[in-house]
Amino acid sequence: MQVWPGQAYPLGATYDGAGTNFAVFSEAAERIELCLLHDDGSETAVELRESDAFVRHAYLPGIMPGQRYGFRAHGPYDPGRGLRCNSAKLLLDPYARAVSGAVDWGEAVYGYPFGRPEKRNDMDSAPHMMTSVVVNPYFDWGDDRPPRTDYHRTVIYEAHVKGLTMRHPALPEEIRGTYAALAHPAVIEHLTELGVTAIELMPVHQFVNDHRLSDSGLANYWGYNTIGFFAPHNAYASWGDRGQQVLEFKSAVRALHEAGIEVVLDVVYNHTAEGNHLGPTLSFRGLDNASYYRLADDPRYYMDTTGTGNSLLMRSPHVLQLIMDSLRYWVTEMRVDGFRFDLAATLARQFHEVDRLSSFFDLVQQDPVVSQVKLIAEPWDVGEGGYQVGNFPPLWAEWNGKFRDTSRDLWRGEPATLAEFGSRLTGSSDLYQGDGRRPLASINFVTCHDGFTLHDLVAYNDKHNEANGEQNRDGESHNRSWNCGAEGDTDDPGVLALRERQMRNFIATLLVSQGVPMLSHGDEFARTQHGNNNAYCQDNETSWVRWPEPSGEAGERARRMLAFTRAMVWLRRDHPVFRRRRFFHGRPVQGTHDELSDIAWFTHEGEEMRDEDWHASHAKSLTVFLNGSAISEPGPRGEPVTDDSFLLMFNAHDEPLDFVVPVNHGRQWQIVVDTARPEGVATDGPKIRAGDSLTLTDRSLAVLQRPA
Repeated sequence: MQVWPGQAYPLGATYDGAGTNFAVFSEAAERIELCLLHDDGSETAVELRESDAFVRHAYLPGIMPGQRYGFRAHGPYDPGRGLRCNSAKLLLDPYARAVSGAVDWGEAVYGYPFGRPEKRNDMDSAPHMMTSVVVNPYFDWGDDRPPRTDYHRTVIYEAHVKGLTMRHPALPEEIRGTYAALAHPAVIEHLTELGVTAIELMPVHQFVNDHRLSDSGLANYWGYNTIGFFAPHNAYASWGDRGQQVLEFKSAVRALHEAGIEVVLDVVYNHTAEGNHLGPTLSFRGLDNASYYRLADDPRYYMDTTGTGNSLLMRSPHVLQLIMDSLRYWVTEMRVDGFRFDLAATLARQFHEVDRLSSFFDLVQQDPVVSQVKLIAEPWDVGEGGYQVGNFPPLWAEWNGKFRDTSRDLWRGEPATLAEFGSRLTGSSDLYQGDGRRPLASINFVTCHDGFTLHDLVAYNDKHNEANGEQNRDGESHNRSWNCGAEGDTDDPGVLALRERQMRNFIATLLVSQGVPMLSHGDEFARTQHGNNNAYCQDNETSWVRWPEPSGEAGERARRMLAFTRAMVWLRRDHPVFRRRRFFHGRPVQGTHDELSDIAWFTHEGEEMRDEDWHASHAKSLTVFLNGSAISEPGPRGEPVTDDSFLLMFNAHDEPLDFVVPVNHGRQWQIVVDTARPEGVATDGPKIRAGDSLTLTDRSLAVLQRPA
């Protein structure tokens, strides 16, 4: 076999049409072997003799796409010094563009014999390991263009590749649960009719099913257990896993872009699947443990701010390079449109505390590629000081957990929530205005993958996670949920009607609030996980979206919910007053020729809100005036933006209330949304005059419209 010196950059396996360049970083290893794996189980080892700045490299002519490979790192195994090299372990390439197979769990993939973690285990792991794959980078993108949807026009739809498509009745069986299913016209039609502009995919980086879960007959369904930051997860491919997963993912992105839908990836750069000191040796640990991971004062152990056993070392230049190279790769080669960063507070931990000025943020800010796509933080981790909602740099948007919590508290009837609710409804200026950000920094959501579904939020007081095998100890216990009078399934028509109304309240609240709304897949037709609020290990009917039945009462309820959600999304898209790019001024806006304030607040009696009204513990009602003639931000060509005006009436009391339409803010209004109605949308709603009284059913919301 010919072996040429090759190049130290780019890292990974780079095919150029005639052969492949291999490059891997390790400061800890004394020497590294590239192992070419053959289908008969044999391997050919090639020592990487060339080294530049601890990057070993070689070029092999004739090595083509589809070739499986791995590395063996020869060097010191001394956990007491943080060194865990072990040439018996076949290691994945950290820069692998594709991964084949799955881990066959057993003692061989661990660096120590079971029960003796201080000893070295010399069992060969190759027969039990997933392997890296050389891929062909060439793909016909045609006339693909990124949609580049502005944040103020964005509606995000969080979805799981398998969960969204596994039970879709219009999809062929052979592609369900795959990237190809995302590209199917039936799925794209659903998304476009719903009105969403971006699909936020739960992890599609190559991940590992945990040993513990596999032994229990469960699986890491959510995928927050990454081992390959450049490789699309192979189990979601219908064509094969020798590089076909890359082509299939690109085809899905191309199809979604053609429909005007952006693709945002939920990415997990805070830890890897290798776990704590008792975890397996799959890649990073065996190559250079101390360069990739945050080690404790005793280097045998790992610092863990993620709850998964380890945290990547964010002050290591090699970790930062890995993350930035990965982000650029997914933007430039896979053409995704943004990222949601899981447990993003961990990325800001250069030393111990969360540091807003950490190197990671500096690198993102100056990067000409990554800085131009959507960057969304999950602004917390499990470490000390890890709750950082409102504290990320100006370039970033954030999952606004306070919007979720306050919306839930209001509609379940918690006292003294009105003042904070007013802030959340108007874009959370208390969180984002001080550092130059705008309402669009707030990603608003009521539900997401983690926690109750929308249906379960109004059907369960308590979590029901027994199927997870942890005696119902896992998952959040404080869900701010209310079961509307019965726990779980019920035939009580009063309870069912109230639950439907509450779901409409949440959807309507989300879509009339300033900021960027995010829906969780299946909530648009009230899917249930039967009270499981931590279905991370349920790769089955519990988590898969059950699409509406063509007939029956349950199917009719689902179709009503879907129609209402669609109508609310399109109401928002049609009216810029619900998606302002700047915070409200609370006064008349100069240059708009309107003497009324851009926003006004009223009690249900139609009187302007006073301080005591906001903070009264019993206060659970509110009227909000949104002035469509006082939008301060101009259009794309500098033109004034005008819209109809709206009144939002919230009655979160447990009894009906009479709402007086405020005087001096419009003579005549029409009801366009009334969540007390089974269909929710009132296209034929009655007209109401200023000073008239409108009775709102207990726990309901109304939207009144006045033409400009």
